[in-house]
Amino acid sequence: MSEVGILRFEPYFKQVLWGGHRIRPFKGMEADEKPIGESWEISGLEGFESVVSDGKFKGERIDSLLEKYGADILGERLSRSFGNKFPLLIKFIDAEKDFSIQVHPDDRLAKHRHGCWGKTELWYTLDPVGDACLYSGLLESITPEQLKQHIDNNTLASVLAKFHPTRGDLFYLPAGRIHSIGAGNLILEIQQSSDITYRVYDYDRTDKNGKKRELHTELAVGAIDYRVHEDYMRHVRPKSDREIVMKECPFFTATLLQATRNHRIWISRYDSFRIVIAISGKGVITDDIGNSASIRQGQTLLIPASTRWIDLIPEPSGLEVVTAYVQ
Repeated sequence: MSEVGILRFEPYFKQVLWGGHRIRPFKGMEADEKPIGESWEISGLEGFESVVSDGKFKGERIDSLLEKYGADILGERLSRSFGNKFPLLIKFIDAEKDFSIQVHPDDRLAKHRHGCWGKTELWYTLDPVGDACLYSGLLESITPEQLKQHIDNNTLASVLAKFHPTRGDLFYLPAGRIHSIGAGNLILEIQQSSDITYRVYDYDRTDKNGKKRELHTELAVGAIDYRVHEDYMRHVRPKSDREIVMKECPFFTATLLQATRNHRIWISRYDSFRIVIAISGKGVITDDIGNSASIRQGQTLLIPASTRWIDLIPEPSGLEVVTAYVQ
């Protein structure tokens, strides 16, 4: 039995030069003039720890909760591995301008260089507009020397696999896969709890002070996977009232559920917390001991591992959620 219950956190809105104005309306909030690039829904990163927004733990940080209730929230297995560090970072991303071309190190390299976890991530596209595109992986195998030549010649994008996504496209980005988000994309991102990014190329752009942003070419060269793979993108079509496993990897499992009637999810099966992110519609979530929480498009809830099960109770218009846990 969970001592904690269902948790909701204050989103952290990250203002960046490439950000847009779609995240707040997507979440049912009034828009403002600030360019928000990311909404960090659940974060355990140092300095950006999520804060509970309501209920008996209102105002308490996630790391503090994990110190007191780690096995309850994470599960015994994950609590031993992660302590008071939440293992995943959940974001909504709104790119009004192109991202830089970048790559993330794996756990081995990140631990050696930075003393932290690496960064494997997943994108689920929500609402691409205009001529929105994404880059994920290489079109052809290249060498580190060829990579540097393409950077010098401003031709790096020509050797990347380019996609024009539709809603429901899934991009799995294991550490080492070079990638970029193009303007016009609204995306849900599930990732390891790490903020290590190597900027490979930034189109010679300058910041608000006229200064070019720092590149991390030498660090990136040793982190990139130079091979071509076949799993860059796939489309996930929801099936009414059936939970679909979209991706399993060593760091997280992501599922998709389109609920038109009450649907039960067993949490205790995996000895892991479950994150529930509403991507359309609204409804209520109840657990096995009578806790309940409303949820609507753009909101995220954390279900402790000690919860036996939850019921998703959609409104008549339906409720579509992505969930994440660690197997």
